[in-house]
Amino acid sequence: MQRIGVFVCWCGSNIAGTVDVHAVAEALKTEPGVVFSTDYQYMCSQAGQNIIKDAIRDYRLTGVVVCSCSPRMHEVTFRKTASQAGLNPYMVEIANIREQCSWVHKDVPTGTEKAIILGRAAVAKVNLNAPLTPGESLVIKRALVIGGGIAGIQTALDIADAGFPVDIVEKQPTIGGKMAQLDKTFPTLDCAACILTPKMVDAAQNENIRILSYSEVEKVGGFVGNFEVTIRKKARYVKEDICTGCGACVEKCPMKKVPNEFNLGMDNRRAVYIPFAQAVPKVATIDPNYCNMLKNGKCGLCARVCTAGAIDYTQKDELITEKYGAIVVATGYNPISLDKFDEFAYNQSKDVISSLEFERLTNAAGPTAGKLVRPSDGKHPHTIVFVQCVGSRCDACAEKGKEYCSKICCMYTAKHAMLTRDKYPDTEVYVFYIDVRTPGKNFDEFYRRAVEEYGVHYVKGMVGKVSPEGDTLKVQASDLISGKQLHIDADLVVLAAAIEPDASARPLATMLTASMDTNDFFTEAHPKLRPVESPTAGVFLSGACQGPKDIPETVSQAGAAASKVIGLLVKDKLTTNPCVAQSNELMCNGCSSCELVCPYGAITYIDKEFRMPDRSIQIRRVAQVNPAVCQGCGACTVACPSGAMDLNGFKSEQIIAEVDAICR
Repeated sequence: MQRIGVFVCWCGSNIAGTVDVHAVAEALKTEPGVVFSTDYQYMCSQAGQNIIKDAIRDYRLTGVVVCSCSPRMHEVTFRKTASQAGLNPYMVEIANIREQCSWVHKDVPTGTEKAIILGRAAVAKVNLNAPLTPGESLVIKRALVIGGGIAGIQTALDIADAGFPVDIVEKQPTIGGKMAQLDKTFPTLDCAACILTPKMVDAAQNENIRILSYSEVEKVGGFVGNFEVTIRKKARYVKEDICTGCGACVEKCPMKKVPNEFNLGMDNRRAVYIPFAQAVPKVATIDPNYCNMLKNGKCGLCARVCTAGAIDYTQKDELITEKYGAIVVATGYNPISLDKFDEFAYNQSKDVISSLEFERLTNAAGPTAGKLVRPSDGKHPHTIVFVQCVGSRCDACAEKGKEYCSKICCMYTAKHAMLTRDKYPDTEVYVFYIDVRTPGKNFDEFYRRAVEEYGVHYVKGMVGKVSPEGDTLKVQASDLISGKQLHIDADLVVLAAAIEPDASARPLATMLTASMDTNDFFTEAHPKLRPVESPTAGVFLSGACQGPKDIPETVSQAGAAASKVIGLLVKDKLTTNPCVAQSNELMCNGCSSCELVCPYGAITYIDKEFRMPDRSIQIRRVAQVNPAVCQGCGACTVACPSGAMDLNGFKSEQIIAEVDAICR
C-alpha cells in the first residue's frame, strides 16, 4: 500500500466558489493509503509547491494526488515539484476538479460530492502506480514549414536565421499565398507586393531554406524531434534547375483560354504559365489539364522555343522522404464559396464580386491593370455597395456560412472604400454593416478616416436582396438607425466573404494527429499560455490556420512559432514519455490488430522462440513496441482482443480501480 498525500487547490474562487474544498480534503483522508490531506488557496504557487515538498519529506509519501485544474495546465509543474522532493514524478496524479467539476456545477453540495468522487478515483489509481523512468530520443535539427504564405515565409526565415535548415512545402507553383494577391495593406496602405516580394526573395536566397513549391505533404510518421515526412513534388513538366523564367514558352503557347486562378478566373492564362511576375521560384509550370502535348501528343511548341531545354513532357511526380525535428503548420485560409448566397445575385451578375476579386481589379498587376471597371461591360462604376459579414457571424444560416467573426473584413472594406474614393472621387460608396470591429493598433483611426475624410457612407443594416435589372443592380437594404428601407441603384456590389481554413487543413491534421475545432481551425495547446503550439508535441501553428488573422498578427505569430521551433531544435536530446504501450508476449496471439490501429507505426511483429513446459521449443509471432515512437495514445490496448497490450501508467487494473472507486 502506498503512502499518499492529497492536496486540494482552491484556485482562488474558481474551485472554492462551488466546491467545499475543506470537506473534500477531510473526506479523502479516509481513503486507503492516504496519510496526509490538506487544502490551499493556490497549490500551483511557490508556497503551495513548498507544502507538497514538505509533506513528501515529513510523511515519507510514495504517491501524490493534487485536486486542481486540468492536467494540461499544471501536471508538469506538480511532477517537477515531486521530483525536487525526491519522489518519482510519475507517482503524481491530477484530479481535475475545476474544468470537470466546479466549472460545470452551480451548487456547492453537487460540486463537492463530485470533487470527492474524482479525488477518490485518483487515489485508487495512485495506489497501483509504479515509478516510471523516461527515456531519451535524438533531435533531428531540421524543420518543415507547411504552407508558403506570409506566415510560412516569416517562420522559415526566422528559423533559418538561427542556423537551422528549413523546408517550405507549398502546394502552389510559387510561394506568397493570399498576400501576393492583395493591392494595398491596412492600416498603412503600403503596397502588399512591395513588402512581400523581398521576403520571398530572401527565402529563396537563404542557404538554409529549401522551397518545395508545387508540392504537398502526403504522409507523416514519427514523433517530436524525429518526424519522417513523405512529400509529393508534383510534375511541372519543366526542369526547375534549368528554367530561367524568361517566359518565352508562355508567350508562344497557343492554348490561351485557361482560367487564371491567380486572378480568380477574371481573365485567362495559357496552358504553360508563371503565376505572376514576382513568382518565387520563377519557373514555368505546364497545366496537364489543358496542354495539347500532354493530352494528345500534338503541339510541343514550348519545347521548341525554350533555349534552355527545360521542358520535359516525360516528367513524373516525385516522392521525397525527409526527417524533421519540428513541423510548423501555416496552411492559411480561403474565402468561403458565395454560391449559396443567392440573395446577393453572385451567380446571376458579373458585377457582384467578392472582396478578393475587388483586390485583383484594383491591382496594377490584375486583369484590368488596376483600372476599376465593371466586369460585365468594362465601364467605370459610379455607385458601389459593399456588404459586410457575408457568411460571417451567420448564426441563423450556419448551413451556408460561419458563426464566427472573420476579423479582417471590416478593415479591408474600409481600405477598399478609401482607395476607391481617393482614386475616383466621383464614385459614391456605401458600406452596409452589422458592427464595425477595429481591434488592432491604429485600426479605429483608419476606419474613422474612411467616414470623416473620404466621405464613405456607412449604414448600420443589412442588405436583403440584390436584383440585376439591365445595367443596374437594385439593392434593397435596411437602415437600422433611421428605421427606413433603402433602395440603391448600384453599378457594382462587393461582398465581404467569410474566411475559412484551407481545404488541406483537415487531411493534414489527420496525418499530424493534431487537434482541430468544429470550424476546422487547428487547436492550440492552450489558448493563453501556449498559443502557437499544437497539443501534438513538435507541431506548431503559424498564421490563419489557427483562426482568422490580419497580416501584422500573422507575422507576430510566425515569429513566435519560429522561436518555439528554435527552442526545440537547439536540444540534442529530448526526454521521452515513459507512459508507452508494452506487450505481454505470453498472451499475444500475433493477430496484428494493434499494429493496424497504431497511428505512429510504433508496433512491429517478430518471430520469437518460447520454451514450453515439456521443454520443446515453439516459435510464435508476437508484437513489439518501439518506446521511442509510441506516444501512449492507448489505441492498441483497446484493439487487442487477447488483453496482451497494456499502457504504462494507465494499466487496465488502474483504470478498473478508478471505475470501482467512482461507483463505490
